[in-house]
Amino acid sequence: MMQKIAIMGAMPEEIAPILEIIGEYKSTEYAGNIYYEATYKGCEIVVAYSKIGKVFSTLTAATMIEHFACTTLLFSGVAGGINPSLKIGDLIVATKLSQHDLDITAFGHPMGYVPGGSVFIDTSKELISIAKTVASELEKTLKEGVIATGDQFVHNETIKENIVKHFNADALEMEGGSVAVVCDALNIPFFILRAISDTADTDASFSFDEFMESSAVISAEFVMKMVDKIIE
Repeated sequence: MMQKIAIMGAMPEEIAPILEIIGEYKSTEYAGNIYYEATYKGCEIVVAYSKIGKVFSTLTAATMIEHFACTTLLFSGVAGGINPSLKIGDLIVATKLSQHDLDITAFGHPMGYVPGGSVFIDTSKELISIAKTVASELEKTLKEGVIATGDQFVHNETIKENIVKHFNADALEMEGGSVAVVCDALNIPFFILRAISDTADTDASFSFDEFMESSAVISAEFVMKMVDKIIE
């Protein structure tokens, strides 16, 4: 079966470099969003930014799979690093994702868990393997780790430490965990790549603004090299 690849970001800045590489595309308005459809090197691609947060990213991922019939989903964007080894501009691929703000611990469940769900969702090992090949060819360091998702921009040491305690997370963002739930439920291979734009501390909002666009370009260019490999 021919691949149809979904490429998602959360913000316009995260998909702008992707659209630039693709060149020509058709814009389709659907469900309060715009989806950019293109044929790239003979492969059908749908690109969209979801808007920030778990609800919008859930809607966008589900739409790309159910309405636009995408068979693989790649997410490109930026994240806050909480592993001290991560520096601004570094690339991290999620091996698994969690929702750090999902809390029904009052009923005896662990953080991030709801009945019928799981604390962590694994990403596609095959897509990670492709990413490692791309990293090697580009001579880039690609770190693997746990990405925790929540509906808050974390810039507080206490919250950060709590997330590390419960999830042993390496990076924080606001969409990957919900995209993971959708793709896992619909049996779609998916991949979440983030370039570090801040370190989720008290200076996070300042460094995020300063480094978001350059980090988004790093992530986007890497994801498009992955698309090349997938459709080879």
